[in-house]
Amino acid sequence: MKSIKLILSLIVVLTTLTFTSSYSQTSKNLIVLVKYKAQVGKDSLALSGLKTLVSKVKREPNYVNIIIHVDPIDKSNILLYEEWSNGDYYKGDHMKTTHLQQFMNDSRLYLAGPPEITFWKINN
Repeated sequence: MKSIKLILSLIVVLTTLTFTSSYSQTSKNLIVLVKYKAQVGKDSLALSGLKTLVSKVKREPNYVNIIIHVDPIDKSNILLYEEWSNGDYYKGDHMKTTHLQQFMNDSRLYLAGPPEITFWKINN
């Protein structure tokens, strides 16, 4: 019985430490919202191009996560929720990567214009 209580206590402590450490790191990360507008009738092509880009971005240093959102009413509105561990990297080296530069060039065929990019931090 004592060993079960000890194991359960250890699990609770380790879970709490893991969550606290993870939350602390997350609260320091840069959140980037990138809003795209696809050209009329080209939302599928835009989404495909973005998925290809994201698959390459995932290999970059300081990448944490990217979630692609599509407006359920107007599929030409696409939002990326991005999380990066280093804002300077995102604003500098990330913007200069070959795959992002290639996407910017190729996307002229299916995006209505440049995206709206905003930067956010978690407020504790």
